[in-house]
Amino acid sequence: MIARDLIDRLAQHKALGAAPRTELEWLIEHGSIRTLNTGEVLSMKGRQVEALYILLSGRLALFVDRGAGPCKVVEWREGEIGGMLPYSRLVAPPGDVSALEPVEILAIPRDHLRALTRECCEVTSILVHTMIDRARLFTSSDLQNEKMISLGKLSAGLAHELNNPASAIERCAAMLEDRLGDSEKATRDLAAATLSDAQIAAVDAVRASCMAKQKHGVLSPLEQLDREEAIAEWLASHGLDTVNAEMLADTEVTFESLELLVAAVDRPALSAVVQWAAAGCAVRSLTSKIQDSAMRISSLLAAVKGFTHMDQANVAESVDLGPSLGNTVSVLKSKAREKSVAVTLDLEAELPKVRGFAGELSQVWGNLIDNALDAVENGGRVEVLAIRESQSVVVRIRDDGPGIPSEVRDRIFDPFFTTKPMGQGTGLGLDIVRRLVRHNDGAIDFESRPGRTEFRVRLPIEEGIS
Repeated sequence: MIARDLIDRLAQHKALGAAPRTELEWLIEHGSIRTLNTGEVLSMKGRQVEALYILLSGRLALFVDRGAGPCKVVEWREGEIGGMLPYSRLVAPPGDVSALEPVEILAIPRDHLRALTRECCEVTSILVHTMIDRARLFTSSDLQNEKMISLGKLSAGLAHELNNPASAIERCAAMLEDRLGDSEKATRDLAAATLSDAQIAAVDAVRASCMAKQKHGVLSPLEQLDREEAIAEWLASHGLDTVNAEMLADTEVTFESLELLVAAVDRPALSAVVQWAAAGCAVRSLTSKIQDSAMRISSLLAAVKGFTHMDQANVAESVDLGPSLGNTVSVLKSKAREKSVAVTLDLEAELPKVRGFAGELSQVWGNLIDNALDAVENGGRVEVLAIRESQSVVVRIRDDGPGIPSEVRDRIFDPFFTTKPMGQGTGLGLDIVRRLVRHNDGAIDFESRPGRTEFRVRLPIEEGIS
């Protein structure tokens, strides 16, 4: 191919066609034509980008492995420019750049870029605009990718959290059908017995003790078994059916009220009374558990809605950090529970509101708290604190993990840098966090030593609040 034909092709190039022909001639004199076959790699991850690449034909794509295999992040087509650009800080790509089909490029070695900025003003201007567009594209792509990763973690945690109350509702509903049958039969037997006012009062006392609120909290499995055995022994000693022991053990019924019942009710009616009280209390207990589980599901959905701000536009607004932090802690509870990590939330009373983007701040808290949970060992501790300092609100997220190694502390905010094992981190989290904090006019810093790492996010108080 003669240079004249190449100049004509550059003059028709979508990105560079408007540049003077003299500058296009300079590019040809200092560049070289390269061809790639489908699948051939132009630039490899971790290796220095060798040149500015002017794509004359074909398609190139950047593939980044973020733990689940290579994924196409961006694509360049005929008429576009890739590789090293003037004034760019790019050293090595975050993944491999390879050909999607046969490719022809004009490569300008990076050593010539300084001279290019002196000799080719129009081309330089075009390339600077290309660099700005590329930075915007990568930022948008990174933000979207990190949001999808956060959504994946949120979905997994939410599914785990919802499974417990949903299973409890299903289990209790199945048991409720049996208990209603027992209650109906006991009611018929009780109606056949003619009880005096004194006997009815004793029955009501047993029922009231059954329905009393729990005073001892949730019993351990061993404690529950001991209580059930004790009630079964009492029933057997009075010639009553021990099948009611399990139902009575789930209530707050006392042995004192049972003894009063035995003293007040004659033997023929006593069995029906105990059966009726046990079945009635079991029905109420099961309906209470179903209600509690349903309320748990509602509170989880409310927390997720608050975390994602699904019903709010992405505009700056007055943000109350209390619910924002509380919702984030709620949606990450399942992960904390899996590692037996204690997560505490301590907010200063009457914490002032900040001005910012609610959804972005939720993403900040989610990322930082999630990182803290990853850092601590089983049985560790994570603390989330928020206080006012002068005209700012400072959110502190602490963990008692091993700390960040000193040799990497200067790099933790770099894009694609991660200390997590392959498949467990994208290296985007803290880079995204810093961008989002800055977008909310805030600042982020950290301190770390073995046994204590603290990230601090400082956000300005909403104007008009003193």
